[in-house]
Amino acid sequence: MATPRATIPLKYQPRRYYCTDTVNSDCQKGFISAAGLNHHYNAVHKHHTTRPSCPQQHPWQPTGQHDGSGDDNIEPQGAYFVKHPVLDGTPVDLNGDDLPEGASPPKPNTSSKRAWHPFESRAHFELADFIFCQNEMPGAQIDELMHIWASMPGQAGTPPYANHEHLYSTIDAISEGDAPWTSFSMESVEAGGSGGPSWKHSGTYEVVFHDPQILLNHQLSNPGFKNHIDYSPQLVFGEKGQHVWSDLMTGNWAWNQCNELSKDPDNHGAMFVPIILGSDKTTVSVATGNSEYYPLYISAGNVHNGMRCAHGEAVSLLGFLSIPKTDKEFEADPEFCTFQRHLFHTSLEAIFHSMCPAMTKPQSVKCADGHYHRAICGLGPYIADYPEQALLACIVQGWCPKCTAHQTHLDHDPNAILHNHEYTQLLMDSFASHVLWQKYGIVDDILPFTASFPHANIHELIAPDILHQIIKGTFKDHLVSWVETYLKKHYKNDFADVLADIDHHIAVVPPFPGLRCFSQGHGFKQWKGNDSKALMKVYPPAIAGYVPNEMLQALSAFMDFCYIVRQSSLSEADLEALDKALQCFETHHSIFEAEGIHSDGISIPQIHALQHYHEAIELFGAPNGLSTSIVGSKHIHAEMAQVLLVNQWQDKLARFQAECLAEDAVVQLAHKPCKFQYLSLSSFEVKLRTLAEMGQDIGHPELPDLVSIFLFQQRNHGVDVPDISKCPKAIDPGYSFSSAVATFYAPSDLSGANGMHRQCIHASPSWRNGAPCYDCVFVEKDLTLPGFQGLYVAQVLLFFSFHYQNVHYPCALVQWFTPIGNEPCNNTGMWKVEHEYDEYVSVIHLDSILQPAHLIGIYGDEYIPPDLHYSDSLAAFGSFYVNKYSDYHAFGLAF
Repeated sequence: MATPRATIPLKYQPRRYYCTDTVNSDCQKGFISAAGLNHHYNAVHKHHTTRPSCPQQHPWQPTGQHDGSGDDNIEPQGAYFVKHPVLDGTPVDLNGDDLPEGASPPKPNTSSKRAWHPFESRAHFELADFIFCQNEMPGAQIDELMHIWASMPGQAGTPPYANHEHLYSTIDAISEGDAPWTSFSMESVEAGGSGGPSWKHSGTYEVVFHDPQILLNHQLSNPGFKNHIDYSPQLVFGEKGQHVWSDLMTGNWAWNQCNELSKDPDNHGAMFVPIILGSDKTTVSVATGNSEYYPLYISAGNVHNGMRCAHGEAVSLLGFLSIPKTDKEFEADPEFCTFQRHLFHTSLEAIFHSMCPAMTKPQSVKCADGHYHRAICGLGPYIADYPEQALLACIVQGWCPKCTAHQTHLDHDPNAILHNHEYTQLLMDSFASHVLWQKYGIVDDILPFTASFPHANIHELIAPDILHQIIKGTFKDHLVSWVETYLKKHYKNDFADVLADIDHHIAVVPPFPGLRCFSQGHGFKQWKGNDSKALMKVYPPAIAGYVPNEMLQALSAFMDFCYIVRQSSLSEADLEALDKALQCFETHHSIFEAEGIHSDGISIPQIHALQHYHEAIELFGAPNGLSTSIVGSKHIHAEMAQVLLVNQWQDKLARFQAECLAEDAVVQLAHKPCKFQYLSLSSFEVKLRTLAEMGQDIGHPELPDLVSIFLFQQRNHGVDVPDISKCPKAIDPGYSFSSAVATFYAPSDLSGANGMHRQCIHASPSWRNGAPCYDCVFVEKDLTLPGFQGLYVAQVLLFFSFHYQNVHYPCALVQWFTPIGNEPCNNTGMWKVEHEYDEYVSVIHLDSILQPAHLIGIYGDEYIPPDLHYSDSLAAFGSFYVNKYSDYHAFGLAF
């Protein structure tokens, strides 16, 4: 008999409750009920009340070193930060005069403007935003929708918009966020001629762009960033007095720039605005005439990394750089390459030429806090992959864009120094072009565009590129390739079978939240960044036993390096661990030279770039705020004219929404401070049953007795459990659950802007009508012990809850694992565990569970059965690796 469908309410229910989270003021999502709002808040916005990124401010001490040591009478207690003493971002009035501390910002003049103008109402705006931005509905479909709308009873033949042109004109009438497009054209010296390569006479090359000052002003004044902007550089120190780097303005580079700017008394009290730039030729998709175009992006460095990584309005499309095309036989022609370089750098120099005054004298700018600040700008980090870094630095491919290390021994050049424009100019004045190219890796007759702007050195400003240098450049393009080369060389005729078994190892890895299932191993037709990230998490255990231990040790050290740099804040201790991981990696990757895989020595720019990460973190803060994935997320696929118009309207809608929602009064619920980390039972697949019925269903009829032992332990801490007959009995029925949700603070590319991350833990005999899913978890043991030593690992067999004497007990029935040895595996860096003797099970309180744990089987020397399914892995193997690379939070727990 079919299960009857639940009753569906047929009456429209309006949204009466809107999100007003104080940290993410730009959310404003609406809900029908207060319960829906609370669920949204818990899932998306819950944050800890004492965030590590918000320490107390401490006054500047000119004679102190601010290193956590010194006179106890003047040194602060706990975490603290120090603002720059001169360029401190003091608010000013409309005349540019400093305001007293605590002064209120000027009230916006909104008396003459109707709310939500030029839209008829908030609903009209939300419909336009839904159609144009969220749904990207074509004009013909908009017309059809309005026709249907007008035909509905009670509409009197009047839809919200007459047609798509009416909708477009209303959006175009928005004044907020408007940044007109402008352009300029360039041409080759021989334009208009004939004969020779087509690029010499194919006409003009157009560069289309916004005024960068307007875009920066829009970002700085966006009310959605009110609590996510730094108005001055800061030195941040942790609980133990260690220097901590996170957002760009916590880096030494911004502080040093302000030291330089403070030499001019007119700059005192100003706000320094770093200009972050980014471009990615892999997003080339706009073409017209004789050129292709790829996008250039801009971001104000004052905005926190979390906002930039959220892919919101903290990153704006600045313009389109022209890529000249030519016949295939001339693509590598030196003359054509020279023209490309000059076109690129001349374009960037022209785009920012109008900002030269703003880089030397402060200008009043309204900011997100409602105040005006005297802002002085400066070119900041540039986000690009290696080919573009070489183009930016005007160096030969294969050389380092940041230092002078020789191409043949990048990692071991004792004479290497950091590049700068003065050094390059000196070499150009001293040597011929062919000497510069071959001996110094420098392209003659051109200096980078930054040489035309104050206090800017592109060699210093090139940002670390986690995606292309670490994930793709080192792991996917080299380490995985070298391992397969070794396997092919070592196993020869058995290579295909060995590779198939490794793929099967990867395919049977148990599921984990956010981890892609590799049903066909790692034989992707086209690798993407997410493929590489996912494969990294499971690769070392998959190849263990097939490669020398030293290769595993090299991989493990590299993975440690990768996971350390992905943290949202890094301390001096983290940088020490980073240096140690890099040193270990460089020591052990020599195995690839010894095995003849890379017999000529390893001198690869992407791998050499790892040596510059320590300094880059000290200069610019956490690298995850400057990743190419930020600009890569804004792929553009359209004709040029369409792109320009659509982008301008999308910017208007986004800014209009931020402005209106900052002023609009909405229903707000008071939210209590939440725990830093918590676990809650899911409302999905809940059943009311007796404890005996629950136990029978999962093959553990002793569940009622286990609950009795649990109750005794809960009510008698530290007392030995007596005979079962003397333990409390839970008689009333309880609820069983198929899953629970762990929520914890774990800033990363997976979490929201507040750094809160959610993971679902399953305990179901059939998850989504498929295979059974019983996940593993970390359970609290003694959190005063370091890493995994303070944890247990268990597999959840059942989530349930019950009441005893009016006390609610959310619980889990778990099966335990025990560690193998007293330290991690020397080769993989992972702890190893095995099933507890006699598969011991017990009931634990939900609060003792920290988060999901990921176990990967230790496969042994034999091929695993080809029909083994990943859902059977936890039962098929006797011992397991505790995968500390499953996510960034596990990396910080299970070391």
